[in-house]
Amino acid sequence: MATAAPAGTTAAAAYTSLKLHITPEKFYVEACDDGADDVLAIDRVSTEVTLTVKKDVPPSAVTRPIFGVLGTIRLVAGTYLIVITKKKKVGEIFGHAIWKATDFDILSYKKTMLHLTDIQLQDNKVFLSMLNHVLSVDGFYFSTTYDLTHTLQRLANTSPEFQEMSLLERADPRFVWNGHLLREFIAQPEIHRFATPVMHGFITMHSCSINGKCFDWLLVSRRSCFRAGVRYYVRGIDSEGHAANFVETEQIVHYKGSKASFVQTRGSIPFFWSQRPNLKYKPKPQISKSVNHMDGFQRHFDSQIISYGKQMIVNLVNQKGSEKPLEQTFAKMVNSMANGMVRYVAFDFHKECSRMRWDRLQILMDQLAEQQDEFSYFLVDSDGKIVTQQEGIFRSNCMDCLDRTNVIQSLLARRSLQAQLQRLGVLHVGQRIEEQADFEKIYKNAWADNANACAKQYAGTGALKTDYTRTGKRTQWGLIMDGWNSLIRYYKNNFSDGFRQDAIDLFLGNYSVDEVEPASPLHVKKDWKFLALPIIMVVAFSMCIICLLMAGDTWTETLAYVLFWGSASFGTFAIILYNGKDFVDAPKLVQKEKMD
Repeated sequence: MATAAPAGTTAAAAYTSLKLHITPEKFYVEACDDGADDVLAIDRVSTEVTLTVKKDVPPSAVTRPIFGVLGTIRLVAGTYLIVITKKKKVGEIFGHAIWKATDFDILSYKKTMLHLTDIQLQDNKVFLSMLNHVLSVDGFYFSTTYDLTHTLQRLANTSPEFQEMSLLERADPRFVWNGHLLREFIAQPEIHRFATPVMHGFITMHSCSINGKCFDWLLVSRRSCFRAGVRYYVRGIDSEGHAANFVETEQIVHYKGSKASFVQTRGSIPFFWSQRPNLKYKPKPQISKSVNHMDGFQRHFDSQIISYGKQMIVNLVNQKGSEKPLEQTFAKMVNSMANGMVRYVAFDFHKECSRMRWDRLQILMDQLAEQQDEFSYFLVDSDGKIVTQQEGIFRSNCMDCLDRTNVIQSLLARRSLQAQLQRLGVLHVGQRIEEQADFEKIYKNAWADNANACAKQYAGTGALKTDYTRTGKRTQWGLIMDGWNSLIRYYKNNFSDGFRQDAIDLFLGNYSVDEVEPASPLHVKKDWKFLALPIIMVVAFSMCIICLLMAGDTWTETLAYVLFWGSASFGTFAIILYNGKDFVDAPKLVQKEKMD
């Protein structure tokens, strides 16, 4: 049996307690941990970052406590420093405090904006609002002593050299959302302890009891920052094989020193396809005809196999209608790749579970049971000996990789947890998790909360079908809430997602602001019809209603007016719908067509 490396601990933990001192010339970030004398000095004019000591901080500086340095970013007005100003404790993993960052501050290096033109001022304001938007989305987590970006299994299979690295050096770049903001810190190892790698996603942890035996149960979802974005503007993969909405979800059990972990992934269907918003409720997916799909497809699964081992694809999309070509292409490409490490199962979730036949999900669970037993899970005993390793992973997807995907992941995770708790001696032989009412409630609510977090981050609203995840059955109220969330998704996807996508691209460094750029991409001139047609439609519809309410001298006269204005209203609406792509809020900073 192999011995596991100490999970998560690092010789060079980040500083936990910090103070920010502000002077007109410099920002000073003081380490206040016991025995620390280090101070990070940031020159507000040259932007140079150096290490100094506490006695160099001028007494005249304005001082405030902060909880982490997120990094720096260049906007039109110059460089900005982003810091964490509020945090909330989520809990502890193996004695390490885990925090959620709940508030941030964006501080300008420049003391005045007088050097900017009115247009530059306006652009800078828009870029700042983009950064604030990204930071306002719930789900930024960090720890100064534990590596949140790696699974227990990855941490257990590391070298002594890895253990000596700083949190910033050793973090998995897929899950460090402030990696771009910390690019200048990475080049200077002596200041790594001031850098706080932050992941985006969801973390919940609970102290639970079954049969009087207490154990910790955790759920961690890590969103990838590669090909990150919003629902309809980021689908499929990029040329590097990074899938849209890729999330690694790990379920952890800690009992009497033993640790068990089960990992799953979700990610967009991994070839080149798009689904641009166009005012229709469900835009038709388009599979690209001009690229070699197999290159990106192969890269995606090569990297997945290196990270996780064998792959079991669980494709939950509809096998009819507009989703059918995606399912057929996916199945065909898996067959063409002919890789024994990759297997494929298609399950038409909506067809099988139509008319609330949710019991039919057991068909899929039975189909996957043998594979799940073969993959196993990661288990390390209280002596640090690795008992079992997870040999493969379930890679689930639907269209958004949100609602249907989360339901299936929660069922697979429960089956793994059943085996883990029995092996650890928490559950007696013959006992089932479903029979443990208190724990079952915690479990279902945690998975529903995970679904909501992932959905808000990608689609802009809470998840659908969470009534099933929370209660184990579909309810009428759940259907009503799904309808409401679907309406909000429709509005956001068509009328605010361009801004949301731009905000993510700016934050992650997919777009860099050029201070001397003559024409800002924010200023895109709209065609005349963009303004004229909606006005004509509203006026025509209003006139139609007025004619109905204020009848003319004869019914024929009233009918003529209603028909005229009704036709004008319907005609302009039809033109708007036909040119739908021109009327939605599209991203301006990065041309998504070129990335797809």
